[in-house]
Amino acid sequence: MLIRNRICHIYGDASAEYLLLQMADEHDLAGMEREIEAIRRKTAHTFLLVAVQVENWNDDLSPWSAPPAWGKQGFGGGAEDTLAWLEQAVPNIRRQYSIKEDCRGILGGYSLAGLFALWAATQINTLYGVAAASPSVWFPGWPEYETAHPIQAQCVYLSLGDREEHTKNQPMAAVGDNIRALHSALTQRGKDCRLEWNAGGHFKDADLRTARAFAWIMEGKP
Repeated sequence: MLIRNRICHIYGDASAEYLLLQMADEHDLAGMEREIEAIRRKTAHTFLLVAVQVENWNDDLSPWSAPPAWGKQGFGGGAEDTLAWLEQAVPNIRRQYSIKEDCRGILGGYSLAGLFALWAATQINTLYGVAAASPSVWFPGWPEYETAHPIQAQCVYLSLGDREEHTKNQPMAAVGDNIRALHSALTQRGKDCRLEWNAGGHFKDADLRTARAFAWIMEGKP
């Protein structure tokens, strides 16, 4: 479905209890059916999941410009435009699929999409939860930014592969310490927050890790 010039893939039920929003690339979309099945196994709550296809991953999801962390492609800092699109699109989605105003919205995603979800929750207060699976919290300036602009969502799920911080890439090696610090800060602020460690590196079972993130928030587990 084309929504405001962006391709969206819709899964789940109309009139659902939860509206799940996920920024996704081709790899995420390839595993989306498995992700949906995994969510259904973990919760009986009804949900509508809108997977928004991202064309320029590094640009569209990065909160500000940054040099390349690997390879030659840097980050363009286009997250503000992406969030503006999301805020305009969600009311249309709610109307089209009979999603009530009191339906809880959860923004989630994997890797840089997970960071985007966390950053978005520093900008708006309309999200019930953030489902950040292996988020790119190594991103330059993120810890300082979140301290100055605290996440506003009540429920936050964080996860990381236990091998992700063991890398020779110096910027990305900070991901472990940064996610521990974020979990500690959110907990101290009284948020419902979980940090889960998964076996393996960054590219293992992204669909299942994302499913666990969404399901945990939907189940309301402390």
